[in-house]
Amino acid sequence: MSRGFGQEISEKQRRSYIFINTLAGGEREGLCAGDTEEGHPGSEDDTSPAGMGRLQGQDPLKRASRQGSRKDFEIVTPTRKCLTTTGFYSKIKNIFTGESIMVRVGIVGVSGYTGEELIRILIGHPKVKISGLFSSSAYAKPITGIFPEFNGKLDLLCLKPDVKTIVAKCDLVFLALPHTTSMDLVPKLVKAGKRVIDLSADYRLKDFKAYEKFYQYKHKDKANLKKAVYGLPELNRVQIKKAGIVANPGCYPTAAILALAPLAAIGAADFNSVIIDAKSGVSGAGRKKTEGFFSSPEKENFKAYKVGVHQHTPEINQVLAGLAGKRVKVTFVPHLLPVKIGILETIYIKKNQKAKIKKQKLVDLYKKFYKHEPFVRIKAEGEFPALKDVVGTNFCDIGIRDDADSVIVISAIDNLIKGASGQAVQNMNIMCAFPETAGLL
Repeated sequence: MSRGFGQEISEKQRRSYIFINTLAGGEREGLCAGDTEEGHPGSEDDTSPAGMGRLQGQDPLKRASRQGSRKDFEIVTPTRKCLTTTGFYSKIKNIFTGESIMVRVGIVGVSGYTGEELIRILIGHPKVKISGLFSSSAYAKPITGIFPEFNGKLDLLCLKPDVKTIVAKCDLVFLALPHTTSMDLVPKLVKAGKRVIDLSADYRLKDFKAYEKFYQYKHKDKANLKKAVYGLPELNRVQIKKAGIVANPGCYPTAAILALAPLAAIGAADFNSVIIDAKSGVSGAGRKKTEGFFSSPEKENFKAYKVGVHQHTPEINQVLAGLAGKRVKVTFVPHLLPVKIGILETIYIKKNQKAKIKKQKLVDLYKKFYKHEPFVRIKAEGEFPALKDVVGTNFCDIGIRDDADSVIVISAIDNLIKGASGQAVQNMNIMCAFPETAGLL
């Protein structure tokens, strides 16, 4: 049998290589929002009404996420190829020597906040090695010259984002690039057999016309747009595991969708009445716009922006429509907080009076829905999240108030971690069959 490195190994040696796939999310009772009634994953485009509408009519108490712990054991050969296919193995270990292969990851676009945060998380990750840092603006600079905090932790030069170099150095690639840029690289990386996690919006919206309307740019990779999986682990874990391209969600949509998913999945709310009052720290605008903010007059200001036209609106509508099984149109108004990090959203929604729901507290319903989710925390009744509770973490905290004919839901996340880089690493962990919390707790 070929060993994959130009050598032959015996059957005995082959059997000494044991792949331990610790899947953070095995079988549990009930269905999560990303499963069909038969308990199998839906299509890759799991946010479609056809895929998610099948959840309607089920007992809402059966909708808690079913991801649990399960260990599968499989004999495999130690080839590098296995790291770049849908079988993307987390670890190949010789039980006699303890030899293991670390997954080689690259980051394209390292000079921004999300690139910096990815480096910080991945440096401490036990299962990966940062093998390449790529940046057009920071080409040939040592990463410690850009971010001195990595001195003594990572000694790499930033390289030009050349496809051949990326392919040679990396098994999995994070794209921390501006919107409209990723679609130039993704087709080439996928063709070369690399798995990609894109932190831009280029592959989030299945309707390319909506993308072109809100991002004012013609989509150039419609073929891969169809294949990309929306990377919200709490809803799409099964699809993420097999994905070649993961579209990492936006920061505002992450907080909004997690806050509303339980109500959407059970048809408990009127989703044409949703008002999302969202506030974000200035880091959400990127490093260039943040620099100098706190020495400007804006530091004492608080204002709404992109009212009714923010590009995250169709993303929220798309995912909620998939859960509810019908068209959704939310009112989304973002605001800029005079703080650096964090998102807090207060969401108002009317109840669906026709919904047949067993009498129970909404807080209990949310706890049931997210029972097995490592990064969603539901506050006790009468308690609500604050930014200080989540900044620096990959958690989304949610508080709920049942207000007679309406519901008020408040969610909070760190926009750079659960809203971007932390969630990207969470997706990588699922894709590689690592423990889902690896590097994040």
